[in-house]
Amino acid sequence: MSVYYQDDLVTLYHGDCLTETAWLAADVLVTDPPYGMAHAPRGTYNPITGKSQKATLSVIANDKTTDVRDGVLTAWAGRPAVVFGTWRVERPPNTAHRLIWWKQGQPPGPANAPFMLQDEEIYILGGGFVSSSPPMRSVIATSENRQGAHGEVALIGHPTPKPVGLMELLLARCPPGVIADPFAGSGATLLAARNLGRTAIGVELEERYCEIIAKRLSQQAFDFGDVA
Repeated sequence: MSVYYQDDLVTLYHGDCLTETAWLAADVLVTDPPYGMAHAPRGTYNPITGKSQKATLSVIANDKTTDVRDGVLTAWAGRPAVVFGTWRVERPPNTAHRLIWWKQGQPPGPANAPFMLQDEEIYILGGGFVSSSPPMRSVIATSENRQGAHGEVALIGHPTPKPVGLMELLLARCPPGVIADPFAGSGATLLAARNLGRTAIGVELEERYCEIIAKRLSQQAFDFGDVA
């Protein structure tokens, strides 16, 4: 594993997080792992034609099962963690709480369908998270535009980017210490950690996404969405 990017707060490694484990030295895990959805980009939905344009982004590596997610969580050994997921697959063992990310900025969706999925689950594992009165509510809404030529997916170049504002909100509830994201993806966790003045270690398997992360970090990338 090699250091792909580094600044005063963030270190990004290019490699496989299951065999190269510098991230295990961190204190809090915050990540969006492959979790068994076999995600395949379907293109950009056009509300006028009711059809999707050709997808230009690749599938998510290791996303056919939860094996990689579960391997990382086993190595993490019960320490504090924030892990994205879906109700369609089994939750991580010992999940202490479940949050809902409500994607208000999604496009209308298929022209003719009974339902459209508009949320993701976020699992809280371990302890030490910041309390408040009143507590943070379990449904977190964001209003960013995710699809189309000017949406987050196209602008960032990653099929499943998370809003930086959402990640900042989650990190603000995390215990103190170094943040680890072994599936760095679009780099949202690393950007959010740096914005909050926290040290972070990221690992990304695919070099094209390392390049995107390094570019966003070096350009002080803006968040494209608001959190409600």
